[in-house]
Parts: sequence; structure tokens; C-alpha cells
Amino acid sequence: MPYPRPMPQSLTFETRIARCKFRGWHRGTREADYMIGGYFDRYHAAWDETELAWYEALLEEEDVDIMAWALKTQPVPDHVAGPQMDLMMRLDYVDIPR
Repeated sequence: MPYPRPMPQSLTFETRIARCKFRGWHRGTREADYMIGGYFDRYHAAWDETELAWYEALLEEEDVDIMAWALKTQPVPDHVAGPQMDLMMRLDYVDIPR
């Protein structure tokens, strides 16, 4: 079979959740991992299709932008604004091990 193989077009909800967990916790910097992965850990269990799709779209954004929006140092663009970004802006889910 030739490589790379194409991604399956119909991933299950559970597979998409698992992918989001990995991508949320493997951003490239510890700060982004805690913010984006920590958000996933706190809220993903209650997500429906719409909320999961929002997080998947968020993961396509640059870490510096996501962090700036969450820290309220840059305006949040309309395509990610809403109740989930409001939760992210609380930053009450970031648990930094000491």
C-alpha cells in the first residue's frame, strides 16, 4: 500500500476526542500544553458534536493566538468567540505541577 495513507473521512466521536486530547497536550511549549490541554481535560467530558468541532477548529490556530485570546491581550475573532472561549478565558483549569 502506498504511503502516506489518507486519513479516514469518518472518524468516530471517541476517536476525535482522543486525537484532540493528544493535540491539546502536544502543542510545542509547556505553557500552551497547560492552557490548551488543561482546557481539554476540564471540559471535554460534557462536549457534544458542536463543542468538539469548535475545539478541533481551535487546534488549527496558532498557539500564540490562542494564548493571547485566553489571556485577553488580543481581541477574540468571531470564528472562535462564544461560550467555550469564555470558559477558556477563565483560566481556572490550568493546574501547574510544582
